[in-house]
Amino acid sequence: RLFVTYVHEAGHGLGAVLTGGRVIRFVVSADGSGLATTAGGTRSVVIAAGYLGAALFGSGLFYIANRYSRWDRLIAIFLGMFMVIFTFQFARPDESGLPVANIIGYAFGAALIAAGWYAPRVLTLLVLNVLAISTALNAVLDVWYLMGNIGATRGNISNDAVAFSREVTARLVPASVIALVWAGLAVAMFLAAVYFGIWKPLQDEMEDTYERIRTRPDRSDL
Repeated sequence: RLFVTYVHEAGHGLGAVLTGGRVIRFVVSADGSGLATTAGGTRSVVIAAGYLGAALFGSGLFYIANRYSRWDRLIAIFLGMFMVIFTFQFARPDESGLPVANIIGYAFGAALIAAGWYAPRVLTLLVLNVLAISTALNAVLDVWYLMGNIGATRGNISNDAVAFSREVTARLVPASVIALVWAGLAVAMFLAAVYFGIWKPLQDEMEDTYERIRTRPDRSDL
């Protein structure tokens, strides 16, 4: 849960950076909530990059880890190093003074580096898939929860769907509709990752195997 929140808040930060803004800080609280503070960037991207960023991260990691499994060690090491650096740069203690974001970032970062460096490949693949599936599915569940609790806030800070409705669409699109669209996109991303990451390669391999068997000479005719 805390890892997913970490990814969610990091998504806001990266959304700002990729659109010309910057990350000031982000926090994760022990109850699973979080808050990212950014400056500049494209607001539509920054706001949406929380839920959709988490869904994209989980789905993308699932696809890459399974489609390019020979690179699993490098993927784990790179992801772990990124988390350690990103945490050092931007993670801060929450309002109560607990450094939850720092602990999550350093702990998961170190674990991923260790898995990529020392663990058997099958264990590294398992770790990456667990993180990917957990993040992708929790992103969907989080948006689904948001649809039923559209008034949820963190103190006086509105949730992302309400902020998107107010700041991007000038309240022309209700926050509940925005949350529904995000949920649909999150589901679509994960289904695409499963199809292109596992199902299609398996289907292609089965077709190749069938074709080799079909075209193989019958030894009884030799």
